[in-house]
Amino acid sequence: MTRAPDPQLSNADAATAAKSSKAASSASAAAAATAVQTADVTDDRVQRPVAPHAVFIDDDEELRRAALQTLKLHGISVAAHASARAALPALDRNFDGVVVTDIRMPDIDGLELFQRLRAIDPDIPVILITGHGDIATAVQCMREGAYDFLSKPYPADRLVAAISHAAEMRRLVLENRRLREAAFTVDADEVPFIGTTPAMQRIKQTLRHIADADVDVLVEGETGTGKEVVATALHRLSRRRHRALVAINCGALPESVIESELFGHEPGAFTGAQKKRIGRIEHASGGTLFLDEIESMPLAVQVKLLRVLESRQITPLGSNEVRNLDLRVVAATKEDLGSPAIRAKFREDLFYRLNVVTIRLPPLRERREDIPLLFAHYLGHASRRFQRDIPDMPASIRQHLMTHDWPGNVRELAHFAERFVLGVLNGTAPEPTPAQAGSLSLPERMEQVEAQIIRDALTAHRGDIKATLDTLGIPRKTFYDKLQRHGIDRQEYVGLSRGPL
Repeated sequence: MTRAPDPQLSNADAATAAKSSKAASSASAAAAATAVQTADVTDDRVQRPVAPHAVFIDDDEELRRAALQTLKLHGISVAAHASARAALPALDRNFDGVVVTDIRMPDIDGLELFQRLRAIDPDIPVILITGHGDIATAVQCMREGAYDFLSKPYPADRLVAAISHAAEMRRLVLENRRLREAAFTVDADEVPFIGTTPAMQRIKQTLRHIADADVDVLVEGETGTGKEVVATALHRLSRRRHRALVAINCGALPESVIESELFGHEPGAFTGAQKKRIGRIEHASGGTLFLDEIESMPLAVQVKLLRVLESRQITPLGSNEVRNLDLRVVAATKEDLGSPAIRAKFREDLFYRLNVVTIRLPPLRERREDIPLLFAHYLGHASRRFQRDIPDMPASIRQHLMTHDWPGNVRELAHFAERFVLGVLNGTAPEPTPAQAGSLSLPERMEQVEAQIIRDALTAHRGDIKATLDTLGIPRKTFYDKLQRHGIDRQEYVGLSRGPL
């Protein structure tokens, strides 16, 4: 947990040592994952690492100045104070960093400061700086929730590593706290699309603009992007909202019954037609007709549908009666109906008839900034549905959210949120594909390698902590920190067959 003090170092040596070993912890500082709730996506996949933040409190001016210089050299944002009273105004529940404080100080000492911080937020990580006589006190504070302690004189890399790890833990705490709050506060407006990206804002604006216009709409988008949500929003925002929204999946209806389902029939119109049937198109009169997967509609039916759309009249099978219709049509497709390649299965004239207003829904991979908000929204739904608390989100899940391509789009994300709440992900996200791995930065790849080494060691020793620690050569506390960071559950390895390291 804490390195034994080096008897060769004096207090003056500590100030000198604080300037050394920049390379020893740069990887630790860079490896801190960015918060998903405030993600800054660089190449649409990978997030920039956020520099650790610390408040350093010590009444020894020389030591304070040396620590300030050392931490800044290692990319750590630091505010130095000579007293706890000066530092307290900046330390509230939203404080996003680490507090490093000497124990022995005038006025408010480190122990009193620790207790005050516990009252503000028990999850604020506190690292205590101790003299030889205060080690027992520091150990007791760790039992009460202090993150770590450093014995004077301490090596510079030990201070940097402790702050980097504690800052990462603090980020995880704040991210999970924000995630839980967002899960129950995300509330879609009258246009039920969650997202702040320009593309989604334009779609919301378009829906509001055309909702009350009796114009047919073509919605293009991959599977799971929310095409039916568009149809529902247009219906609810329009004057037709008090009548029926009739949804038909053109790809799910057998060709032998699709005409009867769409246009209706009279008794005796064909073998087995014993009763009159009102078709789905006529049933939608006064409301909205949603034709999903319209690219799957047989060509013969497309001809009849085109006539209905042009005349707003329908003639049921087996009848000579022409009936007037008052409907709006929203057609959805996952194909590009304007492409010449699709002409063999979809009529060009029907495409132009439907293509009055076209709304293209972007896939999730094209609006990654919306993923955290969407994930929080579906976590809230899953939590209420299954009556489960939302679990803490490990770094592996955060990385998966922002690097996965989501071929199933929002539907896949919603199901992923449900599995996460149910705890059936076993604490880890699916492994990234080679293409995804190639887009990761060096620190992120190092994180993956480190996680795999830990898993291999746990497998080899069947989850035995002592044997695993001996193999890895790291302190127990560091080991548990890494388990949390990588989302590794030790219990999964207990009793496994012994394997090679």
